[in-house]
Amino acid sequence: MKILRSLFRFVLFALLCFVLHSLWQVIIYRYIPPLYTWHMVGVWIEQGSVEYAWLPMDDISPWMGVAVIAAEDQKFPEHNGFDIEAIKEEIEKRRKGQGSRGASTISQQVSKNLFLWHGKNFFRKGLEAYYTVLIEMLWPKERILEVYLNIAQMGPDVFGVKKASEQYFKREAQDISIQQAALLAAVLPNPVRFSAAQPSSYINRRKNWIVQQSYQIGGKKILQNL
Repeated sequence: MKILRSLFRFVLFALLCFVLHSLWQVIIYRYIPPLYTWHMVGVWIEQGSVEYAWLPMDDISPWMGVAVIAAEDQKFPEHNGFDIEAIKEEIEKRRKGQGSRGASTISQQVSKNLFLWHGKNFFRKGLEAYYTVLIEMLWPKERILEVYLNIAQMGPDVFGVKKASEQYFKREAQDISIQQAALLAAVLPNPVRFSAAQPSSYINRRKNWIVQQSYQIGGKKILQNL
């Protein structure tokens, strides 16, 4: 019994340390730009280089925020981190053996990309859900979107809209058009396989759909609801 009590206290202490550490992480990154993410480290190890630089939201074209919401998470302004309807649809598609993109929201993707490693095991998904709840509680929506636009992978070794706009369009991120923003958003599902520099016919069709959806969800006005 003494061993069990000691083990129980150790587990409680470890859990408390994890909770405090995670709260500290989330609070710090609400105000401070991350220097890197673990995914960036992994890409750097594999490829030997990473292109990444931070930009505040005011220096990013509003069309970029609109485009990723239109492409990735149209319920972003209103949900609390999880799109329940999309999750139900994903479960049904998997039950039927149909392919799908997944049901991750922008908030979930920030949690995964900023705090965790990439993978599909239940333990990592559980941590992703935990961090998603934290950032939704402690960050405003605008901060979640700002972090996403800066750390999302947009090419094999390119992270964030600043380096992507410079590399693919030879212009500053604040100057990109809706067409260019939609093109960057179009490759987000798989930025290693798809290319904004040499878009396939599929990516061009997806880009055009994102442009259409960007206007349909309200254009730049949707950012006022964050």
